Amino acid sequence: MSTRPFFAARMEEFFDRRVESFLRALGWTEKVICYTGYGTAASARVLGRVILVPRRARTGIGKATEEIIRRRGFRNFVGAACVRVPVTIWIGDQEVHTVTDRGGYIDLRVRQPNLEPGWQSFRVRSAGSEVAKGRVQIIADDVRFGMVSDIDDTVISTWLPRPLIAAWNSFIRDESARQAVPGMARLYQQALAEHPGAPVMYISTGAWNTHGFLDRFLSRHGFPSGPMLLTDWGPTNTGWFRSGMAHKTETLLQLTRDFPNISWVLVGDDGQHDLSIYSDFARVAPDRVRAIAIRQLSPTEQVLAHGTNTTLNEQDDIAPEIPLVLAPDGRGLLAGLRSLEADPHEVEEKGDR
Repeated sequence: MSTRPFFAARMEEFFDRRVESFLRALGWTEKVICYTGYGTAASARVLGRVILVPRRARTGIGKATEEIIRRRGFRNFVGAACVRVPVTIWIGDQEVHTVTDRGGYIDLRVRQPNLEPGWQSFRVRSAGSEVAKGRVQIIADDVRFGMVSDIDDTVISTWLPRPLIAAWNSFIRDESARQAVPGMARLYQQALAEHPGAPVMYISTGAWNTHGFLDRFLSRHGFPSGPMLLTDWGPTNTGWFRSGMAHKTETLLQLTRDFPNISWVLVGDDGQHDLSIYSDFARVAPDRVRAIAIRQLSPTEQVLAHGTNTTLNEQDDIAPEIPLVLAPDGRGLLAGLRSLEADPHEVEEKGDR
């Protein structure tokens, strides 16, 4: 059996290399973008990307133009991957050398970083870039509670995945006009306040290019900081398109390996397949799921999400032993989760886990 990447992946790398060479000839320069990572005392996951960007505008007109477009979504996608370039990472007391992948991405696990629990920093530099700084959340070994949250239509009203509307939201609309789902920020704030040191992991099928916008959005609307685990649009090593469901499933399984002592509250919406994904995960790892909380979309949002005004009929798929909370907003979900904690049997059962 051949171990070569899928044809489309090889073609994408060929094209990216040609674009990279052309833009370098035009004077574009390397830039490192750091994504929010996570880890434990034993291992830290450093995430980032190296891209080529135009030289910064130096004239008054150029700077004014840059400021006008700065907050438009398409600016997140202006750049070209630096394919398989060497980078140096400094984290804790270690200096580590690696190379980007065919998409310019960095996804490296640094063993024994010697970092204290909490938010810590790391630095990354490629041969042709300035040093970039990023953050990684180190989770203490005694933490037993965590949250996993979908992003699209769970914390932010994106009207995904209908292509034209998604394109408008992602590329054209000013990011300050995007709206948060009511009550969700308070839900996460309250849950983490009751479990100091617990993480919230944001998982989305959105592109890594939107990481900066999402980070600013979450901060602006009062959501707790947390690692964001996004994906790369385009071909994979095995096929033409990436599977959003597979990305979420694989990410959940990875979190169980990275944090074997944490039991998660899984938060999503009923506009796509979050309930099915979470239910399948709960069947595989029932001791890693405290509860599933699903935000119910309005009929209009349902139409935009999948073409009909009814929910996807997935509630029968839920594992019977896993508590399920349904509500149209964060306030209702918070009340539902609180009612679970008020049940002595439920508290005892979760404690045994």
